Parts: sequence; structure tokens; C-alpha cells
Amino acid sequence: MTDAPPIVVGITGASGAPYAVKLLQQLTAAHRSVSLIVSKYGMRLLDAEMGISSMDALRDAVGKSGWDSCVQSYSNDDRGAPPASGSALTAGMIVCPCSMGTLSAISVGSSRSLIERAADVTLKEKRKLILVPRETPLSAIHLANMLRLTRAGAVVMPASPGFYHRPETISDLVDFVVARMLDHLQVEQTLIKPWQGEN
Repeated sequence: MTDAPPIVVGITGASGAPYAVKLLQQLTAAHRSVSLIVSKYGMRLLDAEMGISSMDALRDAVGKSGWDSCVQSYSNDDRGAPPASGSALTAGMIVCPCSMGTLSAISVGSSRSLIERAADVTLKEKRKLILVPRETPLSAIHLANMLRLTRAGAVVMPASPGFYHRPETISDLVDFVVARMLDHLQVEQTLIKPWQGEN
């Protein structure tokens, strides 16, 4: 594990569990410290989409060795945990996937949970906040919330895979999106080569 401050990772109930698991795998492989918060609906999502029904099962999916050396998990109900305080230094936060309910709460500063409070703290401390919604179509309300957050300094990164790398599997599509997350978190990645232009 590096000496860098932890990256806060929130997992909420929007579809996209494979993105969250791959992100955690990559962060631990890079030996980055992670403060992990999984909401109740985030855990339900992990179970529905990947058969991961508990934190122990998530640890197995991420990899026990990397998890044990890099991941510290917190209850989403614990608004007294370190990510809730601006005095606890972090390297930023990513909510992946980010439900529209969570995005809405963050956009108006409604800190009903640790994920929402940690995001609020990340914004007020001028640290990087990345939100990964996976919703379509988008209503005017969704777009207004995203605009408010972008103006406040957040990065809104919809889970929209590209196709110029000619993906052949679902994993290839997941890798594309996670690579973009890692780029914005300034974590070195080898999942996708940077675009070099057409030959």
C-alpha cells in the first residue's frame, strides 16, 4: 500500500456492479488505500448483478490479499466515520455506480448517509469527486442535478463505454469505463491504451 491518502469509494444501488468490483480490483492491484462504503441498495445490487451477497463475498471477488492490505470498510449509517470529516485527508472520492437518488442528495447537500456526507465533504474541501451514474434516458431533473454538481466541482462520468477499441466481451466494455475512472483518479492503469489517433 502506498503512503497516499485513501480514495473513498461509494457503491450505491444504480445498475453497474461489475464496474464497482473491477474498480476495487484495480485500486488494490495498484496498492492504493481505499475507504469503502456500500449502501444497503448497493449490496442488493451486487447480489442481483454478480451474486455477491455480503462484504465477505465482495472481499473474495476483489481478492483477499489486496483487500486486507488496502481496503477499510465503513457502514453507510456511520456518519461519524473518518470520511465524514474534512480533517481526514483523502485523495478524493468516487461513487460507482451512483444512483440518481444519491446524485440528487449530493447536489443539494442533503447528507442523509455516510456516502452523501463524504461526497459533501469532498466538494467542500475542493477534492476530486467523481460520480458514475448509469441511467437512461435522463430527465430534466437529472440533468439539472448533474449541471449543479459539475458547477460545484464534481466530475460526472456516466458509464458510457466507447467502441473504438473494438470490444469483444462484456469485460472489455467494463474495462473501458473503469480505465476512464482510474485516469481521473490519477491511478496508473493498463486496461485501455490511450487513443493515439487513426492510422
